[in-house]
Amino acid sequence: MMNSKRNPKPFTGRHMLFILVGGFGIVAAVNFYMASLAVGGFHGIVVENSYVASQKFNGWLEEAEKDRALGWAATAERDAMGRVLVRTSGVPEDAAVSAALRRPLGQHEFAQLNFVAVEPGLFRSTTPVSEGRWTMRMTIAAQGQSWVEESELP
Repeated sequence: MMNSKRNPKPFTGRHMLFILVGGFGIVAAVNFYMASLAVGGFHGIVVENSYVASQKFNGWLEEAEKDRALGWAATAERDAMGRVLVRTSGVPEDAAVSAALRRPLGQHEFAQLNFVAVEPGLFRSTTPVSEGRWTMRMTIAAQGQSWVEESELP
């Protein structure tokens, strides 16, 4: 019988280099991808003192529960003229609607909006809003009660 053992190629420094470069390349690519997702998905606000904000958190949850119990709902959109339209449901007819807008990223830009009733359940801002991404904190007040919601303005 013939011995058919092959001599394996020796493991060289070149092989080790390929393994290290490939491994670190994968780690770096995943890190850059995850960092881009984190930066692109940030929609929150930065507080000056996170400890103080954490102490208020339970109060904010209680306020949100009271708002939910009212049964009021509202959605916002922009019309062709750049004004904000708010459609409400379950809100009393004598409600007053206002909103504070801020840019979620980039330069700090703020806007304050007041609304007038166009028809029952539909309100339009008195001033237009510039294009781009905004975070809107809408307040609806009626009959001694208020409802607050924060969302992105489409």
